[in-house]
Amino acid sequence: MSEPQIDPAGNTQQFKAFAQRQEPEAAPPQRSYLVPAIVAVAAVIVIAVIVFLVVR
Repeated sequence: MSEPQIDPAGNTQQFKAFAQRQEPEAAPPQRSYLVPAIVAVAAVIVIAVIVFLVVR
């Protein structure tokens, strides 16, 4: 018996179609400004307390 013929062009065409397909890229995560804002407010409060204690 002869072995079945496999068409290499079919697989190549499928691979080319796969390789050229462009998936939509995921959007980069949005940076949250909440944490830096909280840190800035905390720093201002700490500095205000230090100045209050020094001036007092």
